[in-house]
Amino acid sequence: MTNRYPLWKYLILLVVLVGGVIYALPNLFPQDPALQISTEAGDPPAETVQQRIIDLLEEMEVPVKGTEVRDERFLVRFHDTDAQLAAQDELTVALGSSYTVALNLAESTPQWLRSLGGSPMFLGLDLRGGVHFLMEVDVDAAVEQRLERYVNEFRTVLREERVRYDGVAMETGGLRLEFNAAQEREQAFEALQGEYPELEFSADEADGQFLMSATLPEEELRELVDFAVQQNITTLRNRVNELGVAEPVIQRQGRERIVVQLPGVQDTARAKDILGATATLEFRPVAMEHFPYQGGAESPAPPGTEVYPQRDGGHVALEPDTILTGEYITDAQSGLDQRTGQPEVVIRLNSAGGDLMSRFTAENVNNYMAVLFMETQTITERVDGETQRRQQTTREVISVAQIQEQLGSRFRITGLDNPREARNLALLLRAGSLAAPVQIIEERTVGPSLGQDNIDQGFTAVVVGFLLVVAFMALYYRVFGLVADVALFANLVLIVAALSLLQATLTLPGIAGIVLTVGMAVDANVLIFERIREELRAGATARTAIDSGYGKALSTIADANITTLIAAIVLFAFGTGPVKGFAVTLSIGIITSMFTAIMGTRGLVNLIYGNRRKAKLAI
Repeated sequence: MTNRYPLWKYLILLVVLVGGVIYALPNLFPQDPALQISTEAGDPPAETVQQRIIDLLEEMEVPVKGTEVRDERFLVRFHDTDAQLAAQDELTVALGSSYTVALNLAESTPQWLRSLGGSPMFLGLDLRGGVHFLMEVDVDAAVEQRLERYVNEFRTVLREERVRYDGVAMETGGLRLEFNAAQEREQAFEALQGEYPELEFSADEADGQFLMSATLPEEELRELVDFAVQQNITTLRNRVNELGVAEPVIQRQGRERIVVQLPGVQDTARAKDILGATATLEFRPVAMEHFPYQGGAESPAPPGTEVYPQRDGGHVALEPDTILTGEYITDAQSGLDQRTGQPEVVIRLNSAGGDLMSRFTAENVNNYMAVLFMETQTITERVDGETQRRQQTTREVISVAQIQEQLGSRFRITGLDNPREARNLALLLRAGSLAAPVQIIEERTVGPSLGQDNIDQGFTAVVVGFLLVVAFMALYYRVFGLVADVALFANLVLIVAALSLLQATLTLPGIAGIVLTVGMAVDANVLIFERIREELRAGATARTAIDSGYGKALSTIADANITTLIAAIVLFAFGTGPVKGFAVTLSIGIITSMFTAIMGTRGLVNLIYGNRRKAKLAI
């Protein structure tokens, strides 16, 4: 009987351990508090602006660790978060709305490690790094949007049924329809009541006109608000998935607020742009009697029209009716127009949207249609010496095109500034249109100082647990205990490397999983070492005892670890947020501990005792 490993097994151990060390190394390089500065198009500022930023920080006497342009981002690194926060307010005011100044945590991993694919694991918001948004859903806008849709649909139904009416207008909580005769009102009742059972219809008369009201009942209003909030949560989750953020937290808070936490996110500016942008699109008819529009920004809008600026200059007068909105969009892909080479977005509509577009364009061939883009942004300005933030909604027409033929459920949007804007717009539309506008009422980037206590306590827990286990194993099992300690240290390295490779987010529950793994990792060695002791007491030789100890304890070790792994998988499948983080670290710890405790320690024991025939085992 021999206790020797073939060369290929030692090579496997060596490759795994070297790989673990390499991919765990990036975690020794802490992230720097930084500011990411970019133009509205997402490009780094010009060199003159970069120098202006550096000069301004020197005037403020804010110590700068360094500046660089990396991955199309201009980063200003600082030594601490106090300098980072102080610089952000000043630069935001100084640069104006033409530039985005976002808080960031920049990697300091050496280039040679990055070239090998090495990156540090993300830390959760409870430890360090990430963004916290508190968003408020504009439920009044959701109700107004629903009523506007009813206005358009009522007009279409009444026109198809050939029912005469004087007007359809919105009022608080519902709609009001006006008729010249009671018979026309009765015809409208018959046409609308069966089509819209969720509405409450009532009749009235005033000033010789026959009126009909359609109102949303309280229960329907509550459902509408709930739907708007839930739809926005789904849309935000889709957008976060597009950003590739690990373990995000997106949940409802109260009646109309949503909490979004993005742990470990690097590009905070892009996260804010994608999450905060409403990306509301409206397809509106151009007021042909005022096209082209000759007035300016200060000119009063012609009666019955709304005037908006065009992206490429000038203004255009639109009719108040909306053909359709972004909620009918099912897919959007960015690309380049094959004829002009300009960026475009190809849009697909659902069947209802395709019907609306088809009906409108069939009736308006040779007329013009505009695409109105609306976006809400946070503006930072200085008022009475204090920095204040306010919401500003911009509306502009990004495209005016003549309807050449009847359109269906697939068409293109052009008039975009650059391919980046086309990609972002397609991403927003593909992820889903928000059911109602949202405003970021609280934004917080969690820096190292806020989570430092948690980091220290978690690190202390791991170190104390590790040292206690190491001391116990060394004192109780002597040389074999030291072998187990080496395997335990290798196990920690492999856990960190695996978390880094997976770009997982480490939270406090994740640290708890590591601490638990430290204790469980030596369980396998305890079983093996006790089995070896029993074989020695029974009179077996050293070689036989070692071989029997590892062979006969394997089934017990496998049973214990597999049952724990099943529990971890169940936690991951049914848990959320921090529970999933705990399950991930526990699962990784179980797999790596079985590798190091069985294959790793056996390799070391074979090296020490494999060639000694009459060895006395120090166990």
